[in-house]
Amino acid sequence: MRAILIPLLLAVSALGGVIPSAAQAVPQKLSHAAKLIVVTSADWSAVSGTLTRYQRKHNKWERVGKPIPIVVGKTGLAWDPTLTVQRDPGNPVKHEGDGKSPAGVFGIPKTFGFAPSLGTSAMYITLTPTTECVDDTSSRYYTRVVDRLKVSDVDWNSSEKMRMVPGYQQGAIVDYNMETPVGGNGSCIFLHIWSGPGQGTVGCTAMAAEDMEQLSTWIESKGATALVQLPEKEYTRLKGAWKLP
Repeated sequence: MRAILIPLLLAVSALGGVIPSAAQAVPQKLSHAAKLIVVTSADWSAVSGTLTRYQRKHNKWERVGKPIPIVVGKTGLAWDPTLTVQRDPGNPVKHEGDGKSPAGVFGIPKTFGFAPSLGTSAMYITLTPTTECVDDTSSRYYTRVVDRLKVSDVDWNSSEKMRMVPGYQQGAIVDYNMETPVGGNGSCIFLHIWSGPGQGTVGCTAMAAEDMEQLSTWIESKGATALVQLPEKEYTRLKGAWKLP
């Protein structure tokens, strides 16, 4: 084995490269994005932070507008459990009910709100009294936003009645633990309107109403949007490997 491995490593070295680790690889959702939302906080336990938008031009990220203030979960940030990174074992990992917003890279598949429509975008979901986000880990609809009236087998005992949450007047769905849901990893993660500066959420990222309105319109524009959420130290560590701005 050693006789095979050494020539292979020498060949890679001769080409001036290295075999990338999972931590070095650019996440797929990030590499395919035309737009990028970057949320950073001072550390894992910080509630307040900053959101900055970027647009990909000529394969480089260019800032769009000015950074805005945001809040994350009331107990800070925690790693997405499915994200393979070289992380300190002491760093928190996201789970249901921990009051933390997920750290990592996520897609933004849909926007939503109380208004009947947001332009002509097919991305927009109009919230009605029967729109719910299921947080019951035993349900087959766990982590999904559904219309109760359109589900034939309502099998959940716990959900967010989204129309009843004032902060959901305008928002966007964060694609966290949705593609292949894992019970207990956390659910119903959104971008939405905050209750006020410094007032953390139960796991979402929130901002002023006018900022959320502008952000929603921008998300609706052409091209996929990715969200990167990290404490500043982790952002700096992964910036080069993930080709972040």
